Amino acid sequence: MKVSRIYRLLRLITLLQSGRDLTANDLAEELDVSRRTIFRDLNMLEMAHIPYYFDEARGSYRISRHFFLPPVNLTVTEALAMLVLTGKMRSSTRLPLLSEGARAAMKLETALPEAIRRQVGSIVDNVHFSPAPAARHEGLDATFDRLAEAIAGRDTCRMVYISFHERKQITIQVHPLRLVFAGRAWYLIAYSVRHKEIRTFKLSRIRKLTATGKAFVPPEDAELDSYFGDAWSMIPEGRIYNVHLHFNAKVAGNVAEVEWHHSQRVEWNDDGSAEFFVRVDGLGEILWWILGYGEQVEVIAPAQLRKNVTKVASAVLRKYRGEGD
Repeated sequence: MKVSRIYRLLRLITLLQSGRDLTANDLAEELDVSRRTIFRDLNMLEMAHIPYYFDEARGSYRISRHFFLPPVNLTVTEALAMLVLTGKMRSSTRLPLLSEGARAAMKLETALPEAIRRQVGSIVDNVHFSPAPAARHEGLDATFDRLAEAIAGRDTCRMVYISFHERKQITIQVHPLRLVFAGRAWYLIAYSVRHKEIRTFKLSRIRKLTATGKAFVPPEDAELDSYFGDAWSMIPEGRIYNVHLHFNAKVAGNVAEVEWHHSQRVEWNDDGSAEFFVRVDGLGEILWWILGYGEQVEVIAPAQLRKNVTKVASAVLRKYRGEGD
């Protein structure tokens, strides 16, 4: 069964349990499908022995009040975490999965025992969670769902994609392998038939996506769990560098308390400054991170990274002095 239909059936069960008077037309409108699809889904519920019925007096469909999904027993801390991490983002997020998580938090809140709901309610308004800014993801739910189905079914996809690397819109066939949220956005890791290699595609740049119905065999040697390797973020360049940075005391503490990379090591100096060591694949991504600390950081090694920072800093200086092109 497709992921989209499973999701729709779960939503249908939720609607039927809501206590609202919903006709077949109402259900079709809520789920954005045809009446015919609603009747097929109701038949599926009947086959699964889920006790729905048609209330002739009200002219609506319902599920027996004695039927419930398995109960979820949450502690106060677990309920609080769920509501803070997802519920706080109800109006601000449009990220696939995260927006669904926010809706799930609302449903869990109503299902909590009165004592826990009262205790959580007294706390949640005084706890704030502010995630880092994320890329725009409006309207990507359908793309995300189609890719999830294609990955599960090993279905080749044809997509129209805006390639920043090639500086144009391209049409390619891909073998979808994994969906990854990295940094600020959702990405697809897929084998590109055109490029004959595994590549990373940003979901927000996919302009059109179609499943071809043609099955593919995933590569046996694809180590997707370590796909990004030793990259600073998510773009390995194929060459490892041992980077040594010196951070002034003003920012050293802020830098040291964050795990920026799995290989990082920090050594403190008597004046409060720090030496930062990391083994990283490629210099492109770490370059822009370094520039964010301005004059509070100095590249000690490698020489190539020091040269790259100097080049960018010189270009910035020329621009602000009016000496640029």
